[in-house]
Amino acid sequence: MQKDKLRWNEKYKNFPMPTRVAPIVEKYLPKEKNLKALDIACGKGRNSIYMAENGYVVDAIDISDVALSCVSEHKNITTQEVDLDTYEIKKDTYDVIVKCYYLDRRLTPYIIEALKSGGLLIYETYLEVSSDKKYHQPSNPDFLLKSNELLKSFSELKVIYYEEREETNLRGELVKIASLVAIKE
Repeated sequence: MQKDKLRWNEKYKNFPMPTRVAPIVEKYLPKEKNLKALDIACGKGRNSIYMAENGYVVDAIDISDVALSCVSEHKNITTQEVDLDTYEIKKDTYDVIVKCYYLDRRLTPYIIEALKSGGLLIYETYLEVSSDKKYHQPSNPDFLLKSNELLKSFSELKVIYYEEREETNLRGELVKIASLVAIKE
């Protein structure tokens, strides 16, 4: 855990990170107030802050204390420094779960169980691409989705939106992204 924490702290200190809410969160987040939300691998809290400012009670979790310090004083946000390699999410706890740009397949069943009936999952992360050098992707292939993998992983949820697309990141690099919005019925 300590090695991962140091690596992520270094990234949050030295690399540009998105500060604006993810468009998928902005578009699909229910407009109701006082819902309970979880932001997994929240980073500097761009999505957590957006949800809190829209009346949500948010649990923001990440391994980086540097990242969490950006949101730790925000009203309606509770931060928790966790090792996502061992973290278990409480069952039937959340109305909304957001997971953007972090992939840990081990968490999939916990995410499904953690959603309340009628709960919404918003998930977006990187897709594996062929050896085409025009795309940037994380160096560890374990952090890359296969095509349609999100659909298969969350097949027991009702999918209301799914897309695989190209996008340009903050450093101007071309990346492939998969986005999923689904409801637990």
